[in-house]
Amino acid sequence: MKTYLIVLLLIAAAVTAADAQTQKQTFTAPATRPKHRLRPPPPISQKTEVDGVIPRAIRGGNPLQMFNPNAPRKYGTSQEAVTYDPNDPYRWRGIKFFEFRF
Repeated sequence: MKTYLIVLLLIAAAVTAADAQTQKQTFTAPATRPKHRLRPPPPISQKTEVDGVIPRAIRGGNPLQMFNPNAPRKYGTSQEAVTYDPNDPYRWRGIKFFEFRF
């Protein structure tokens, strides 16, 4: 009885060893990397508008035209560059060098 048990265990061990060799299990990760798709950048909701005397002079091309009362319309008016007193709308308070609109 003991001999049959030993023979049976040897046969089972041989069968499992043969089965393990045919499957060739490896515990390594595959060498190929998955392809990543590039996502487009998120859309910019709004750019901050910068206005005022200095940016308008740089954008306009000829800053001396800002002093010319007969300048073409593309250079703007003085009303765009001046701040007014909230209590007296006919009295100006200052010049807008930089104006940021949100």
